[in-house]
Formats: sequence, C-alpha cells, structure tokens
Amino acid sequence: MHASVQNSVSHLYKKIKLAGAVLTTTSLLLSVAWVNTALASDTKLLAKTSATTPATTPVKAVDKPTMADVIKASAASDWRPLDPNNTLYMDLEKGRVVIELAPDFAPNHVKNIETMVREGFFNGMDIVRSQENYVVEWEDSSGKRNMKSARKNLDPEFTVKYDKKLPFTRLPDVDGFAPQVGHANGFPAGRDPKTGTAWLAHCYASVGVGRDNEVNSGDGSSLYVVTGHAPRQLDRNITLVGRVMQGMELLTTLPRGTGPMGFYKETETMTPIKSIRIAADVPEAERTKLEVIRTDTPTFKAIVEAQRNRGGDWYKVPAGYIDLCNVPIAVRPMQ
Repeated sequence: MHASVQNSVSHLYKKIKLAGAVLTTTSLLLSVAWVNTALASDTKLLAKTSATTPATTPVKAVDKPTMADVIKASAASDWRPLDPNNTLYMDLEKGRVVIELAPDFAPNHVKNIETMVREGFFNGMDIVRSQENYVVEWEDSSGKRNMKSARKNLDPEFTVKYDKKLPFTRLPDVDGFAPQVGHANGFPAGRDPKTGTAWLAHCYASVGVGRDNEVNSGDGSSLYVVTGHAPRQLDRNITLVGRVMQGMELLTTLPRGTGPMGFYKETETMTPIKSIRIAADVPEAERTKLEVIRTDTPTFKAIVEAQRNRGGDWYKVPAGYIDLCNVPIAVRPMQ
C-alpha cells in the first residue's frame, strides 16, 4: 500500500476508535468503497511509476578518512622528536616509562624535579599507590630521603600566564571545565581569555605533583600519573608537569592497593623504581627515541575531525563532538 493511502486508512481507523461509535452499514460501506477507490488509484500510480522509473541501487556514503588514514598520509614535518632535556625515563623491572615534561606550564616544578632526578632522589623509591580508575603514585614513604639541593614547598603552578608565542590549537567543542580547551605543544590544556591564564588538563597519562591541603606543599618529590577516567575536577587545583608518552601499560596493570585511596598496606606489594633519569643524561644507545604528532598543524586538525565524526563501516551515527581528553596524541618511534 502506498504511504499516503496507508496513512489515510490509519487516520480513519483512529477517528472511528476515538469516537467510540458503532458504524452504520451505510457509513461502513462508504468507508470501504473510499479505501478500495484509493487503493485502485494507488496501484495504477505505482504501476505507472515502475514502468517509467529505472530501478535504483543504494548509494554508499563517501567513506570518511580515519585517524589511521590521516597518520599514514602525514609528512615528516607533522611530527616532532621528544626533547631529551625535558624527557624522563622511569625504569621498572618490567620496562621503561617515558615521561615528557612541560616546562611551559610548570617551569619551577619541572626544574625542581630535574634537580632531584640528577641527584638520584627517586632511584630505588617505591610506587606506593595504585587506585582503581584514578592514579598511580610514587613518593618517599619512609620520609628519610635527602632532597639535597632541590627546593621544598614550591609555590603552586596551577595556572600560568598564557604565552601567545606558545601555539594553542583550540577545540570548537564546548567543555564543562574551562572556557576554552585545546592543545599546546602536544599537551591537552585549558585557557581563560578573561584572566589570560592557561593550564594543563587532567587527562589520561597526565603527570601531577602530589600535595597536602596547603597549596605550596608540593615540590615534585611525590608524583602521580592519571590511570583512569579523566578527573578534570582537579584542574587548577594541582600542578601538572607532563605526560606519559610510552609505558602506560606498566602502570595501569599494577596490583591495586587495598588501603584507603589505593595506597599499599604492605611494603612487599610495592613496585620498586630502579631509576629515573633525564634522557639527555642517558647514553645515546640506551635512549628510547620517540616522536609525537605536532598539534599545531592541519594534519592534527584532520585527526581531531576524524575522531569527532568517525567513519568506516562500523560507525553508523557520528558523534559530531569530541572531549578534550578523548583526542589522541599519536606517539611513535622516530622515523
């Protein structure tokens, strides 16, 4: 039955049902006659249309490029190597965690951490916390380690004055935690044009500085990595100093702590840190040479768009939106 006739019949039935009345023989015959006339007319129309219109086949939608497609087509200039002077190697028994520091957002804390690293402060330290869907943390649980020349109790660097020289690729998507969000030199960040400030965002793999209630109680001697869903409520409440670029699986698979907030109760369940070193201090042959996608290029914007509106055979409904922490920052061995 043609859609117009079907709709008319359905409408007639609803009117009869809503009226709650019993049709007389005459009205019923008239209704049936109307339907038969409509059906006959509809049948003729369909026959005429079929005779004059060729059969059509469904047109497949144009495939949208995937993130993999964009990366495959990227140029060498779309990537940048990690700066060995701002890259940390945290070596565990099962492998290496590579951390890129962000001096543009926390210069004093980064400098302090690098001082502690060069003085061997973290070597032999334990990972003391692994909280489900939250963070992994390491610190001097004994409280007996000497910080030597590193400073204690730094002023917070929750935000910094935004430097216009630092490229900021803004996302058009609305964010609930910042007036503007985007990426600055590979790091997910927030920005407030009214205050002229910027800050790193607590996305997966972000590295932060533990502190007590006092805002100046963090100095980089206690560090954590976000291993769960992005706790963006921490933005502008803790100093973030970088991001894990490789080796997250070594942290996310650690046994969960059974104490409050995921701290380990027994020292034997803690994972020891063999060493933390600055890449520039490591012999060339021992370095993990990585490069990261630049976030100030058309290629990166294409990656973001590919993730915002995903193509391929599997996706049927594109989201038309992407969260800051869902934007992938591609990392690969240096080509």
